[in-house]
Amino acid sequence: MDTSRANAYARKKEYREFFNDSTCRFPVIPAVKNDEWLDSAIKTECEIVYVLYGNICTIPRIVKRLKNAGKMVIVHVDLITGLAPKDICVNYIREFTEADGIISTKAHMIKRGNEVGLFTIQRFFMIDQLTYDNVKRNVRDTDPDVVEIMPAGLEKMIRYAIDEVDGKPLVASGLVLDKSDVTGALGAGAIAVTTTNRNVWNPDF
Repeated sequence: MDTSRANAYARKKEYREFFNDSTCRFPVIPAVKNDEWLDSAIKTECEIVYVLYGNICTIPRIVKRLKNAGKMVIVHVDLITGLAPKDICVNYIREFTEADGIISTKAHMIKRGNEVGLFTIQRFFMIDQLTYDNVKRNVRDTDPDVVEIMPAGLEKMIRYAIDEVDGKPLVASGLVLDKSDVTGALGAGAIAVTTTNRNVWNPDF
């Protein structure tokens, strides 16, 4: 194994260990969509933050603010203005920001993230049976660190999906309306819930 690949492997191992430990302590992951929410996320005890906004000019600054606050930062590359769904954009996140990982719905972006040593989360929108049937095949092909499914309120779907993702940690997201959605998803087997609903960023479990 060459040095760069060995370094990427070691870095990803550290990310996985931290993510698993952190979600045990703080199972709600804030997802921020603007600077106001960024300020709120920085003030939470949560150790992981998803970034769902920004552009190629602002994303380094956004990530740096979170890193300065001691957060693990995961950027949703599909939502960053100016980044096309191409491998080079994953390289950009790796080389020009301090981000620890990426989220994407696109298989080739997850594969590239793995190659450059980023923590990877592959997101699936569970909209029909075809989507569900494709999850297992996709996960085996891309080997993400974490699988994320939407929406979080589908507790039965979470239980089924856990059996299909080859032992990958599963995070639930989307349409989290209140604390009961969080506890339901966790009770169904998700290791964490990520949400833009700031009312549940610091729930009292």
